[in-house]
Amino acid sequence: MTSARPRVLVVDDVPDSIGILSETLSDEYTVLAAIDGETALRIALSPAPPDLILMDIMMPGMNGFAVCEALKRHERSRKIPIIFLTASDDIDMKTRGFAMGAVDYITKPFTSEEVVARIGTHIALVRARNKLEAQNRELVEAAKLKEDVELIMRHDLKSPLNAIIGLPQIMLLQENLSSAQRDNLGMILDAGKKMLGMINLSLDLFKMERGIYPVSPVEVDILKVLGEARLEFIRPARTSAIELELSVDGRTCTRTDERIVMAEELLCYSLISNLLKNGIEAAPPSSGIRIQVSGKDPVRIRITNDGEVPQAIRQSFFDKYVTRGKQFGTGLGTYSARLMALTLGGSMTLDATEEGRTSVVVELPGLPSDPARGGL
Repeated sequence: MTSARPRVLVVDDVPDSIGILSETLSDEYTVLAAIDGETALRIALSPAPPDLILMDIMMPGMNGFAVCEALKRHERSRKIPIIFLTASDDIDMKTRGFAMGAVDYITKPFTSEEVVARIGTHIALVRARNKLEAQNRELVEAAKLKEDVELIMRHDLKSPLNAIIGLPQIMLLQENLSSAQRDNLGMILDAGKKMLGMINLSLDLFKMERGIYPVSPVEVDILKVLGEARLEFIRPARTSAIELELSVDGRTCTRTDERIVMAEELLCYSLISNLLKNGIEAAPPSSGIRIQVSGKDPVRIRITNDGEVPQAIRQSFFDKYVTRGKQFGTGLGTYSARLMALTLGGSMTLDATEEGRTSVVVELPGLPSDPARGGL
């Protein structure tokens, strides 16, 4: 429906009936007329079809049922609503018309008010349907654009990142490097690889929201992931004099400790990074963030920072775009972290019961007990 005035096609083999209906409808609609079924079909299939058809059933030659049947076979005309005019109250006739796709019946003799009301109702329905279809097309196009933009970003960002990754790889081939230089180059290489993985993950988040992300769980040492994430955030944490403490089963974590989860390492790293970033942003200066790991199946990770979550957002803490009191907060960190935990078959909850502190508790599937592996 493109014009301001909807187009109504009146089909009747009695010219006087067409005249009465045209006069009744002409104030609100552009009225088209056809005195037989063949003419009605030609108008309905033209480049400028009507928005609604008001049609008599009993006509010589091609009757109303035949016209309706023909219109419903064509893509161009099948969505045009058809209201039948009939002098009969026969239930079988009305049932046949509805089965063929008619939307309503008006029984002769009719009043002008009834005709205007019924046509107005169905024109409003057509407009609502067209609006919904247009919105659906826009949503589909927006989703396609989102994927296209993310693909472009991934491609454009990958090129310089590949150079960043490649350079330390070449430099590490040199034999005259000190241990410190090799360590620093290794850190640059690892950071570049992690960034590349995060770019690849950006499109996967969209799949997680839709529940179509294909999870491929493997054995991941979550203590190793936590240690790497802690190392990444030590510098920004120290800027605010915030200490990051990592413990396992109530004691300080050592390099020999190991705790296995069944997950994807990149997802684990990303969700932990989001939670640590969120904790550092929320924690007051000169405080601490405690990362406590316990349990084996599931493995429980509790990240606690000083400072309380405002009461107003506790119920919606993990919702999209929810944030408060952070200068650069987007409200996506905890949302995406929880989405990743759920995707991995785990869970994430907020514990704000301890006064003056906030804890986020993550549970991830651990290594199932297997007698063949000594009960580990």
